[in-house]
Amino acid sequence: MSRFQTLTPSRLSREDFVNVFADIYEHSPWVAEKAYDLGQDDSVDRIDGLHQRMADILLSASHDAQLALINAHPDLAGKAAVRGELTASSTSEQSGAGIHECSAEEFARFTELNDAYKAKFGFPFIMAVKGSNRHQILAAFEERIHNAPEQEFARALAEINKIALFRLQAL
Repeated sequence: MSRFQTLTPSRLSREDFVNVFADIYEHSPWVAEKAYDLGQDDSVDRIDGLHQRMADILLSASHDAQLALINAHPDLAGKAAVRGELTASSTSEQSGAGIHECSAEEFARFTELNDAYKAKFGFPFIMAVKGSNRHQILAAFEERIHNAPEQEFARALAEINKIALFRLQAL
């Protein structure tokens, strides 16, 4: 995969590295901190190299840390989106999927599914929405709500790692 276009991560100080990569994993700068602390070499200058390092950090974290990171993600088409309280990345990702164009009925369906999903699994529905539209997202929601809790937990982590890759590619 390619190198970053605008920066060379291995040349950044710890503070700068963490500042640049703090929200690759939503409101979870600890992933960037651990990625830096593993040592800087040429592998972090490639998008796939840094992504693999960060993905491995998430997947090897404690269940509680993973759950906290999952819970740091906003609901799709949720109240935070309506109030304009999302991170810039989340706003861009949800807008790119056309979520801001939902009809009143679609927003109501998103709210209903968000509530049902969180009641069943104890965390928000996570989907890397880049390349999807609101209809595909609703269909995925309706399909995945029938999964087992451990299956959805693993899926949430996989989707978070996809989101992280998209965010790294945008740098």
